[in-house]
Order: sequence, then structure tokens, then C-alpha cells
Amino acid sequence: MARLLLIEDDPAIRSTLMRALRERGHAVAGSGAAMEGLQTALAERPDLIVLDLGLPDLDGRELLRMLRAVSGIPVIIATARDEETEMVRLLDAGADDYVVKPFTAAQLDARIRAVLRRGSTPEETDPALVVGGLRIDPAAREVSLDGRPVELTPREFDLLHHLALRAGQVVTKRELLSEVWQVPYGGADKTVDVHLSWLRRKLGETAQEPRYLHTVRGVGVKLSEPS
Repeated sequence: MARLLLIEDDPAIRSTLMRALRERGHAVAGSGAAMEGLQTALAERPDLIVLDLGLPDLDGRELLRMLRAVSGIPVIIATARDEETEMVRLLDAGADDYVVKPFTAAQLDARIRAVLRRGSTPEETDPALVVGGLRIDPAAREVSLDGRPVELTPREFDLLHHLALRAGQVVTKRELLSEVWQVPYGGADKTVDVHLSWLRRKLGETAQEPRYLHTVRGVGVKLSEPS
């Protein structure tokens, strides 16, 4: 049973979704405003937050930014805004998934279960992966480079881990969007580029002078040992 927090200002939608998700075995709390939702999230520490963007006191994007500053709780955006640029911006800001209204409770429940599966990861029992001086420990979710710790966000860790599992192979951006971000569409790969740029910076390299992360133009990216 997952503990969920639904932040949705429409009382009818909130009530309907809370009832439907409870029928599917979840424990669900609800909030109709951003600041109330933030306080509930920090006090209750739910397993996952479903966040509407059109809130009365604060836009959901700002609430997402505030949440990500203090917590790694998974967040699914649930909104009527369906522009691709908005979707990419929110995923870059730390959202774990994005579902566009109208949607059914069954669709939302499937998204919730998928995000929670990624968070509870079978990788916790996986051995550490070593690529040159880079060591990725899935169980502890820790990364070190030449013996020194590297601080990564949860998304950066997932991206690096996915590439490390395929070390020496070229991985397409479409695969990364699908497997790391769980976004089943191609073309909007700016979010991958942004995270790769952040990851390179933390590994002490650049796209022009790569050591571990090598871009194969028009194909994807490859993690490999420095030559």
C-alpha cells in the first residue's frame, strides 16, 4: 500500500480521485492549495505526490521547485496543460512523470505504480558498477570518481546508472527518455541534453573534452573508460 498526497484545487476531482485510489489499495491524503500541500508533504512524508499545476495560492511549478529543494519524494504532475515545452520544463525541474487531464483513475494508478517501482528498484541488490575510476553503487545510490564522492540528484544518478549498465554501448536519447524518464515519445530530447550537461560538469568534463560521456552525433551517448 502506497501513501499518496493529492494536491488538487478542484474539490470534485480531488474527492473522486481520492476515493478511486483508495479503492485500489492506496492510503490517500488530499490538499486543495499549494502551501497546505507543502506542509502536509513535509509532515507526512508520503511515498508519492500527485500535483495539479493550477492551484489558487501558488502555481504548481513553483511548488515543485520548493519540494525539490527539500525533498526527493516522487512527484507526478496531473494537469490540463499539454504543451510539450511545458512537459519538458517540468521534467527538467524534477517531476517524475506527467499525466494530462482528462485521465482515468486506472491510468493514474498505473503511472503511480510505475514511478514507485523505479523508486524501490531491484537495483538495490545489484553489485556496484565500475567504469574506469567511476564507481556506481546502486544499493547505496552513491557515486565516486577516483575515490572521491560525486553528489548527484536522483535523476542524474538514474541516468548515469542506466548508461553504466550499458557501458561501451551507444544509448539513444529516445531510450533514455523511455527508460529513465518513462516518457514514451521521441523528439523532445532537450531534457536529456540538460541532464547530460549537468552530469558532465560533476564528472569534471565537457562535451568538447569528454572523458567518460561521449556523444555520438545523431545517435546518442556512450559511457566508456577514458582512453
